Amino acid sequence: MKIGDKVRFLSEIGGGKVAGFQGKNIVLVEDEDGFQVPMQMSEVVVIGEENYDTSHVIEMKQQTNNSVEKEVEPADKPITFKAQPEERKGGEALSAYLAFVPIDIKELTNTRFEAYFVNDSNYYMRFTYATAEGNSWKLRVTEEVEPNTKLFLEEFGREDLNDLERVAIQILPYKTTKHYLLKPSVDVQFRIDAVKFYKLHTFQNNAFFEQPALVYTIIKDDKPVRPLVIDAQQLKANMYQKGDNTPQARPEIKKEYKEGDPIVVDLHADALLETTNGMNATDILNYQLDVLRKTLKTYEKKKGTKIIFIHGKGEGVLRKAIINELQYKYKHYIYQDASFREYGYGATQVTIK
Repeated sequence: MKIGDKVRFLSEIGGGKVAGFQGKNIVLVEDEDGFQVPMQMSEVVVIGEENYDTSHVIEMKQQTNNSVEKEVEPADKPITFKAQPEERKGGEALSAYLAFVPIDIKELTNTRFEAYFVNDSNYYMRFTYATAEGNSWKLRVTEEVEPNTKLFLEEFGREDLNDLERVAIQILPYKTTKHYLLKPSVDVQFRIDAVKFYKLHTFQNNAFFEQPALVYTIIKDDKPVRPLVIDAQQLKANMYQKGDNTPQARPEIKKEYKEGDPIVVDLHADALLETTNGMNATDILNYQLDVLRKTLKTYEKKKGTKIIFIHGKGEGVLRKAIINELQYKYKHYIYQDASFREYGYGATQVTIK
């Protein structure tokens, strides 16, 4: 309350404006005739220019035992209700994608790109998006994304593609307002092929964006993509025949070579190591890949040399790891399946270029 405020009396009819104060508790109220009436502060209340509605007034604390302090909240309190995300039929199975969208696909050689996380399920997803830096990882984004929505992650240019070579996505799925089936957390790693960002046909029409996009599957219908990390049990299983714990039979490898003959390197563990005691499956795989790298290093200056790496039958972990090395570290070399007649149980031929 200050001089000039309009006030009215609480215990009697009348009012006016504040002309001054006497002591701490007396206010001088000047009426329309110019008379100043001394009143207890507790007996007057400030009013607006043309508002005599007391529903918005905080009454002053009464000095009697029967006084009550009262505060009335504004009638126009903001609405804070938020509608829950809609669920869709078929959305109970987890599906999520990492998508890259060119900002201007008509200028593909110069355009920048946007990265998105796409949640195509009825679950909330708390996720992390990280990229590899040597043997460690850099967290780029961690967020919660609502069901059946996509979330912008970052914008980048081609100069940043080397930083995106290896990507790790971890997801924790859940629902917030209703019961749900517990889903296992998702932890996948995959490689981003930088070459694809230079090719127009890489970016395809899709269900998530109005423009073409490069879409990598993280998980689809509750099935994650195969992780880049090695499954030790799967490696061990692929080293032996199904239902048998004896090493696979292999044809004899000739020890003498003529000029122009391919170099043959058997990468089976029992051919490289006297014993595997104390080694787990990942240790063995790393040793096999190290032999691969050292062999390629030895013959790197001998253009045209053909090297056959024997890895075993089928789509085993060792074969996939070899192909992965050749695709990303030795792109200038040519590789293909070796002669089925001679190495039908599984071998890859590499030609030094």
